[in-house]
Parts: sequence; structure tokens; C-alpha cells
Amino acid sequence: MGKLAGKIALVTGGNSGIGLATARRFAAEGAYVFITGRRQAELDRAVAEIAQNVRGLQGDVAKLDELDRIVSTIRDEKGRLDVVVANAGVAEFAPLGAITEAHYDRIFDINVKGTLFTVQKALPLMRAGGTVIVIGSTTGSMGTPAFSVYSATKAALRNFARTWALDLQGTGIRVNVLSPGATMTPGLQGVAGEAPDALYNALKAQTPLGRIADSAETAAVALFLASDESSFMTGSEVFVDGGMAQV
Repeated sequence: MGKLAGKIALVTGGNSGIGLATARRFAAEGAYVFITGRRQAELDRAVAEIAQNVRGLQGDVAKLDELDRIVSTIRDEKGRLDVVVANAGVAEFAPLGAITEAHYDRIFDINVKGTLFTVQKALPLMRAGGTVIVIGSTTGSMGTPAFSVYSATKAALRNFARTWALDLQGTGIRVNVLSPGATMTPGLQGVAGEAPDALYNALKAQTPLGRIADSAETAAVALFLASDESSFMTGSEVFVDGGMAQV
């Protein structure tokens, strides 16, 4: 029997990268997984790849009416949620002096507003024993050149989890942050641009393990946080970063 047998999970941004790897692992461990994504074609490919115990729901977490539709569908089809992985996010470089209002709004709307309302709207479907996993980043704890807006969103998510752990006292629902380091995902490839080697080499040099992670390594820790094996953890931040933010 899998570690998540009988569980109902929601993974936002489950159409690629860490979200897809997490949804795939959850389904393999017995959960029924709802995944979201903004682009229908990518979502369809992810559903086909996972192949079992999965349902794709197109939507943008920064748009509250679309979140309402997603949560309503889960309520109608399954009636509850046991695990929420607030993973959907975007990253873009912009150094101080070149930050625009559009850049700020896009990053904060998806990463912070989207996470907040994903969790808040999913909460009525959760019960004692449920768990919320917020995907953070090493950048929430470190200074990273030209990455201040993105880094600030991840720092905000860390405090969300600390505060929500207190707000949820007495409910039996846990909330923790999972913070990856450099991980080979479409998101990393996107910010790396057309000449990625310089960025990849710099990230490897900053990582004591000397490499970039595979998204499956992060998904393995997401499984731990989603399962009863982490039953005495709430308000915590778990790093899967090869030591990048630790030493």
C-alpha cells in the first residue's frame, strides 16, 4: 500500500517541473491528484504522463474566480482535500533600477496572492490530518543578484507558513515549507535564457554537492511532508538544496 493511499491531493502548477514530479510521485503512492496549470496543452501532456489517479484543471491561481472554479470542481467530484501543494510560481530576473511595476505585479500576484488564496479557498475542504505544503526557495533566505522581487515573494511564503501554523491550531491541519535549491526545471531553463551554461555553472559552484537537483529529489521530500511520517511537523521549512543555503 502506498504512503498516500486514499488521499486526495491538489498540486498547483502540476503541469511541469517540481509540481509535475510531485504529482507523479503522489499518484504512484496511491493518492488521487488534481493538478492545475494555465496552459491546457501542457496540462494535457502532464495528465497523460502521470496516467493514473489524476485530473487536470486549467486555471490561473492569480485569478480568484478561476481558483473558485477549481476548488468547486474538487468539492463536487471528491468532497475533500487531504493534501494541498501550493507550487505554482514564476521567476524573472530584474536588477534594482530596472524593476517595473508589471514585473512586480506579475511575480507577487502569482507567487504570493496565488498561494494565499489557493490555501484559503482549499481550507474548507480539509480536515484533521490534512497537510499544506508551500513551495519556497533558497532565495527566500539568501541574497541573489537581480532576483530581489522573486526572493521577496519566497520570504513572504515562509512567513505565511509560520503564521498559518498558529492560525490552524486546533484543526489538526499542518503547514510546512519545502524550499528547493537549484533544480533542473523548465522554470530554471526559462530564466537561464539562450546561454544557460554560465548560470548552471555558477549554481553548481554555490552548491556543496556540486550539482543541480532533479525534480524527483524534491518530490521525494514533498511525499514525506504529505505523509503521516511528518505528523509532528508544522511551521517548518525543509531545504532540498544540496547545502546551498546551509553552509
